[in-house]
Amino acid sequence: MGIQLDDVHAAAERIADLTFRTPLRHSEWLSGADANVFLKLETVQPTCSYKIRGAFNAVQRLSAEGDADVRLVTASAGNHGRALAYAAGMFDLPLVVFIARDAPRAKIDAIARSGAELRPCADYDEAEREAKRFAAAGGGLYLSPYSHPDVIAGAGTIGLELAAHEAALDAVIVPIGGGGLISGIGIALEALSPGTRIIGVEVAASCPFTRSLAAGRLVTVDVGPSLADGLTGNLDPDTITLDIVRDIVDEIVVVDEDDLRRALAGVVTHEHVVIEGAAAAGPAALVSGKIQARGNVAIVLSGANVDARVLADVLR
Repeated sequence: MGIQLDDVHAAAERIADLTFRTPLRHSEWLSGADANVFLKLETVQPTCSYKIRGAFNAVQRLSAEGDADVRLVTASAGNHGRALAYAAGMFDLPLVVFIARDAPRAKIDAIARSGAELRPCADYDEAEREAKRFAAAGGGLYLSPYSHPDVIAGAGTIGLELAAHEAALDAVIVPIGGGGLISGIGIALEALSPGTRIIGVEVAASCPFTRSLAAGRLVTVDVGPSLADGLTGNLDPDTITLDIVRDIVDEIVVVDEDDLRRALAGVVTHEHVVIEGAAAAGPAALVSGKIQARGNVAIVLSGANVDARVLADVLR
């Protein structure tokens, strides 16, 4: 049957005491005559990104089902690893995180501080392959950062909060990496607010959804470096998110590196909110004109785990 609204509600109950119901704050900077734009501040979560929702939902469910001694294995661009390390530590579960060597130090150091075992890899694609291979060989239980029902349902709790906003939303703009975030939000809003358009934003350096949907099948892309490091990498050949995105997402746009840099600097300067490159994707789509906002529009600011030197460089 796939992931249903009931799964998202169940996730919300599991994580209610462990995560924050994040603010949806009006942005005068991004709003205009035709649009009221709101920012969903997932930056204030315990690990400074929305990933904690899916991590806690998955670990809570494992604990409830009696899998208290399992070793967890994952691949991560950084935020999922940090969130899962935080959740695993709270439930005394060992964790192995396969991660790209060039992931931001802000993310790598936070994972290490949480006590997880780090396995550096050449890039995210290799990290995902190695994590799955390690788990399949008996190393532990693999939890995908995006293609796992509990992770997706946890991300979907953002959709519940957006649907409860007093002003009906005409559109929600969501950054896309592996597609777990937009899948979860889309599942919730399709059921609760079917008139809300779901718009995804990929980066030019890595846009597997745009290319795969155009081709009618999963395709491999050449991944380049990006300020939005959390959005780069190819899709797991076994991913469940491509079909979900095909069914529930109304539009996907692609932004480039200049768009991201201008948007990140704009959010920090005008909103006084620190964000990472992936979180700048939504604002970048508006600032660059890739999306013309109309009505009440929410943008998910997905995380704030940015290296200080990167932030300083962008602001310069």
